[in-house]
Amino acid sequence: MPLPLRSPGGGRPSPRAADALVAGAVLLVVAVWTLVAGLRASEPPLRAVLGWVLVLAGCGALYFRRRQPVAVAVVTLLACAVYYPLSAQDGPLMIAFALALYTTAAEGRFAAAVALGAVTLLAVGAGEVRQQPGHRQIDDTSLAMLAGWLISLVAVGRAQRTRAAYLHEVEQRALAAEREQEARARQSATEERLRIAREVHDVLGHSISLINVQSGAALHRLGKKPAPEAGLATATEALEAVRATSKDALRELRATLGVLRRADEATPTTPASSGLALLGDLAERARSAGLDVRTGVTGTPVPLPPPVDLAAYRIVQESLTNIARHAGARTVDVDLDWSPDAVRLRIADDGGGSPEDRPLGSGIRGMAERARALGGELTAGNGEDGGFLVDARLPYAPPSAPSASSASSAPSAPSAPEEGPRTPEKSPQEGAR
Repeated sequence: MPLPLRSPGGGRPSPRAADALVAGAVLLVVAVWTLVAGLRASEPPLRAVLGWVLVLAGCGALYFRRRQPVAVAVVTLLACAVYYPLSAQDGPLMIAFALALYTTAAEGRFAAAVALGAVTLLAVGAGEVRQQPGHRQIDDTSLAMLAGWLISLVAVGRAQRTRAAYLHEVEQRALAAEREQEARARQSATEERLRIAREVHDVLGHSISLINVQSGAALHRLGKKPAPEAGLATATEALEAVRATSKDALRELRATLGVLRRADEATPTTPASSGLALLGDLAERARSAGLDVRTGVTGTPVPLPPPVDLAAYRIVQESLTNIARHAGARTVDVDLDWSPDAVRLRIADDGGGSPEDRPLGSGIRGMAERARALGGELTAGNGEDGGFLVDARLPYAPPSAPSASSASSAPSAPSAPEEGPRTPEKSPQEGAR
């Protein structure tokens, strides 16, 4: 199969224009040679006209040499076979056949080129053998040289074909590598955009939900028209809780947006101001919204890689957000179970309703994506004693574990969150939410 022609560029002529120039150049050489030879030898006008027709046909056929290489080689060979016995000038029309034979091999028609070269050599040899002694036009040395020229033309054409195929393959590989690089860049940008969206959702969703619950509770109490002193105390308490929650939200938002670094900056190795070490503050904020949050720890806490520490914090944070917004619960149990290879998080509430009553949104999906990205798992559904249960298991070593230097710079083991009264442990009812 012929290789695709390269598109013209850099001021180069188009392939057809180049073929026309080559055909014109060969015609000019043959015509000038024939005219000069005609000055020394004369021939009948009819034979001269027929010779010029053969010259024009053989040289003109070169315009189609790359589109129909075999046909052009046959036409030029036939033109030479008729021209040389007929004409007395013996012009260099053989140049047209030589170029056509080379093009046939260069365009991948190697078998046809070899066959045409062999036919040419046999025809010339047979013609010379039939000549009378002393009347041969080509001696044995010239015949051997002709064979060498024909073999060289086919070999050079084959080498050019191989070189063109190699360059084409290199070009295709470069284009494929460029497309793959662009696809990876788009995928990385998409993953980074989703990660940032998830972080911003977790930070703002949690804090704004608590502010909404705190302000709603204050308005409810003020709607009962309490005494001025009690109303002022209620409003003050609500405003202080809103101020503390919004302050924490701004702090976490600044830390999260700080991750939007320039391309030449190093990747952060510590969580964005969040981690299980801050679980007590997270529980305290939820208590200010009216939830009775009880935390418990089983096993010995160990230092967590920053991605795992941040994911555990976000899962607890998003679970408390969903409970505050949708569950109507009063009590929440947050249990951490430290095993030799993973930490297990269980967030259970005593809210009513089925999982269908709690909107899915992007919160549960985001928590599940965090767990899966770290090689863990997360389920959400009804607990055995009612309410709702989020059960997550995060291995200590995520799939893309940090290097030794990064691990040495990881934060120290999180302090055990404050331990409140423990409710009897519930077994999760494995169900996808």
